[in-house]
Amino acid sequence: MINEIIKKNGITYGIITGVALSLITAFMYAVDIELFIAWWTTLLSLSVFIVVPIILLSTTKKELNGVFTFKEAFTTYFISAVIGVLISVLFKIVLFNFIDPAIKDTLLDLTIKYLISTSEKFGVPASSLNETIKQLRETDPYSIVEQLKGSVFVIFFCAILGLIMAAIFKSKTSSQDY
Repeated sequence: MINEIIKKNGITYGIITGVALSLITAFMYAVDIELFIAWWTTLLSLSVFIVVPIILLSTTKKELNGVFTFKEAFTTYFISAVIGVLISVLFKIVLFNFIDPAIKDTLLDLTIKYLISTSEKFGVPASSLNETIKQLRETDPYSIVEQLKGSVFVIFFCAILGLIMAAIFKSKTSSQDY
């Protein structure tokens, strides 16, 4: 049975994470779609997965009077991360597949241009680059299926990050526990 504080905080901060990520996506869409391929916007989204959980785990540990096991810390983080990822992915699915499906072609073209310029800087062989471009054109990275597949990867990444965060935020054991 999950502690009510853990469940409440995980859900609340999961919603905060999902809304923050959705707002970042909406901002990029509204301001300049080239922001979707900018490296720093990826860092901004990643920072949401670090800053919000730090606040979440600190708050939850305080509400639990400092007694926070590794399992409880991980569970709190993971609930929040899964809810956040699902809200964000749902927003992107709606945006890219129902509100403005035409943006997918524009983003694909921008991605290919970025890939070509980056590959040229690193001396990637043309045959390899052409194969990558061909694969990009054959898939729709913004389709519902591909978005859901991507969310599985993000949740896996979050699980690893959650293990690290849980190790940091768990209560320290005293020598009396041995």
